[in-house]
Amino acid sequence: MRRRRKLDEEHDNHERWLVSYADFITLLFAFFVVMYSLSSINEGKYRVLSDSLVQAFRNVTVNDSSEQIALPQVTVVPPRPVTAQAVPAVDPQAEVRRREMAQRMRNMADDIRRVLNPLTQAGQVNVTEGAFGVSVEINASLLFAPGDAALGTQAVNALRAVAQVLAPAGFPITVEGHTDAVPISTFRFPSNWELSAVRASTVARLFIDSGVQPDRLTVAGYADQRPVAGNSTEEERGRNRRVTILIESRTADVAPDPRPASIPAGDPIRSILPDGF
Repeated sequence: MRRRRKLDEEHDNHERWLVSYADFITLLFAFFVVMYSLSSINEGKYRVLSDSLVQAFRNVTVNDSSEQIALPQVTVVPPRPVTAQAVPAVDPQAEVRRREMAQRMRNMADDIRRVLNPLTQAGQVNVTEGAFGVSVEINASLLFAPGDAALGTQAVNALRAVAQVLAPAGFPITVEGHTDAVPISTFRFPSNWELSAVRASTVARLFIDSGVQPDRLTVAGYADQRPVAGNSTEEERGRNRRVTILIESRTADVAPDPRPASIPAGDPIRSILPDGF
């Protein structure tokens, strides 16, 4: 009896943990292979890794009872390569129209500088070009007397010259009136809001009389709310008193269809509408 127990102790396998450890290492290796394959977008590498992984999993292992355990066959499918989104093609005709409009705006800015050349040289007029059109900034001292909205003779001649340049074009025009921060309180102009708005309207009326279509014009008075300088000195206040003419480069928006949208006869919305819709 003692001899049999001794034989049983001799046949005990104290290294059975190596089987579990080998399985764990195999699964860990497979996990890292899959992770590596997912991080690559080379389809050729995916195919090679997939074949290697399948071949590795086809191997068999032996458990404690000496039975062969076949591992399941695993197929690694490579992810689809990431492709950049197609860039929409540029309409050649739209690009041509854009360039033509930009060239027209440049020509218009040059013509305004030419007709107002003495005033631009004196610093009373500033013509700038931007992404949204042309801006013509005129010092209010050139156009109006202090606290008044009546145009002088020199101002009328200068504005008529600008109107002759603007009349043939079809671009929208915004006339803005600006004042300094010195308050005004008269019977005609209770505040700087009325003064700035009337000055802008006076310039717009002269443009209309000079041939500019009224539907192209927009008038705005901003009082002293959009200064370009401080208001502590007379020079700074003089810069804030101005009239700005904005020639916008945008095209006219498409008018919406005035016809109401039709509703199918079987639509449930029609059942809650009154008769006549």
